[in-house]
Amino acid sequence: MPYIRHESLFTLQELYQMEQKDRLREIFSTIDIAPILRLVRKTSLYGAPIEVNYRAMVYSLIVRILERIPTIKDLIKRLQHDILFRLYCGFMLSEAIPSASSYSRLVCKMSERHTLEEIQQQLLEHAIVEGFITDDTVAIDATHIEAQDQAPIKQENEQPKPKKRGRKTKAEREAWLKQKQEEEEQKSIFEKEIAAQLHEPFHVLRDHMPLDPQWGVKKNSDGKHVFWYSYKGHLAVGTQNQYILGAMLSSGNLNDSKATIPLLKGLALQHPNFNFNYYATIDAGYDYEPIYKQVRVAKAHSVIAYNRRREPELIGFDEHFAPTCVREHSYRYDSYDRKYDTLNYVRPKACESCPLAQDSLCQKAYKMKITTDLRKYTAPARGSRLWNEIAKKRSAVERVNAYLKEFFQLNNVRHRTGQKAKAYFNLVTLVYNNTKLACDRLSRQLQEQAV
Repeated sequence: MPYIRHESLFTLQELYQMEQKDRLREIFSTIDIAPILRLVRKTSLYGAPIEVNYRAMVYSLIVRILERIPTIKDLIKRLQHDILFRLYCGFMLSEAIPSASSYSRLVCKMSERHTLEEIQQQLLEHAIVEGFITDDTVAIDATHIEAQDQAPIKQENEQPKPKKRGRKTKAEREAWLKQKQEEEEQKSIFEKEIAAQLHEPFHVLRDHMPLDPQWGVKKNSDGKHVFWYSYKGHLAVGTQNQYILGAMLSSGNLNDSKATIPLLKGLALQHPNFNFNYYATIDAGYDYEPIYKQVRVAKAHSVIAYNRRREPELIGFDEHFAPTCVREHSYRYDSYDRKYDTLNYVRPKACESCPLAQDSLCQKAYKMKITTDLRKYTAPARGSRLWNEIAKKRSAVERVNAYLKEFFQLNNVRHRTGQKAKAYFNLVTLVYNNTKLACDRLSRQLQEQAV
């Protein structure tokens, strides 16, 4: 029996089995923290000198996530009592360990700018250039992140006054319409309908994202509502290499679908040199027409589970909106025509022995324009083998959510304000991509050595 040699893949588990010194050296070599150091450098020759080793502080924040140290106080205690750990983080024995207030000020400065997002973008560009990101499918999903802060006391709303019965007069209706228009204008971009986000640039959507922790609700597998006081993390993940290509934090009560358009716009803006000719696979909670439109703007195809909303059954079409013959056999999806943006359906196999095969009632082929209804018609067609295969890839984003919570302390947010929580969320996703890039580089080195 011939011996088949498989490729050597360096996994995250093997990275954690390395010695701490070697593991941290490989991880630190893949990240450039110079943008963070520029935030804390002196802008004038005058004044007191900087007595804090900010480079070592940033490295220690990264190590805190990797080593699953729960709090900053525990990190400081570890630095004070573990000499080797202090040296691995970059502190010298003659230096004093920074206080918790120094770490708090550093996190505050990082939260005021988009520095962590810029470092994330640079890291992904390196991964693209080195050939580690070759995905053609992006999976998008959200996960709740519990807030450690105490939830505020619920305030009961005042009961509205009973409405006046009967039809409104002309003057009352005009006043009511004017009031509704004023209320709509006062709403923020994320309080309006999803379609309002299509015409807003990415930086406006990012800056107006609500960040304060709020009560979120979701139905569990038993159909009962589950409540939590939390944030919500939104991720766009490559299904093949499982890099986090886009990440945003929001309040816990924000609808999942309202963060999808900012994620898609961020992908197109932050990675202009990479041709994302991809599929976007999302679950049924994101089945809204503006999301389909934004995916088409990105020159991609939507693979989103259909969510029926009290819609009547379409006569002449099956459950996947494919046309049916006179005897209600579904036409088979054959191909997609990019030039004319149409789906091509051919006659079902059951029609070969049908007495109406040569009759004019049954067509040999059907062509359906995708723009007829963006929710119903996608490329590939719903129910086809290729559509089902792409839809199964959505589990990649769920695995990444589990990795972040299990190994990278995503569920351990220790900040009261939303801005600091956002900085921590961006740091966690950055450390994940950083570790992933380190594993890929080590795996390539092993493959080169084996040749």
